Amino acid sequence: MKHLVLIFSNPKDGEEAEFNRWYEDIHLDEILATTGWEGAQRFKLMDQRWAESAHNYLALYEIEADNPDDIISKLEETRSKRQQSSSFNKETAAIWVFSQIGPRHKKTT
Repeated sequence: MKHLVLIFSNPKDGEEAEFNRWYEDIHLDEILATTGWEGAQRFKLMDQRWAESAHNYLALYEIEADNPDDIISKLEETRSKRQQSSSFNKETAAIWVFSQIGPRHKKTT
């Protein structure tokens, strides 16, 4: 079954450049290497038109797993294998796991 893990985060004040360097140059690849997850991509919030957000950054991970409960366990179990960054604001971070409930739709011409 396909799952998406969404990590909402922010850098610590004054550490945005280090946060972005660590996330892009180190963290995403380490997550994929240590968890076996399939893909990762980051996004930055550009428009808060409909709702206030406490987070400016999103990391999206694609995962194939039989049991969604195993996803966060795997992330926690492998934490010591990855470099951590003091620029990551752990106090404001949030993690959500979404499980596929239907097929992916594609644009038709």
